[in-house]
Amino acid sequence: MREITTTLTKKGQVTVPVEIRNFFGLKTNDKITFKISDGIVQISPAKYSIEDVYGIVKPISKPENFKKLRETAVNEYVQKVYKELNK
Repeated sequence: MREITTTLTKKGQVTVPVEIRNFFGLKTNDKITFKISDGIVQISPAKYSIEDVYGIVKPISKPENFKKLRETAVNEYVQKVYKELNK
């Protein structure tokens, strides 16, 4: 286990070391979760709820042909399985 020390500011802020930011792929304004259990604090990237991400993806401009999409997906899956079986 690796130990990294950082400093708590007057405002109660801590800079997350670059090694940890890189490990988790954290970027500016990402949320972090602190879990406390048996005197140990764990840090991890926050998991977003559906409410947090609502509106990020723009709706499609035209209705999809779901029958065609399903047919395409099934055909692609069959081809993948066929290739795997014939290796």
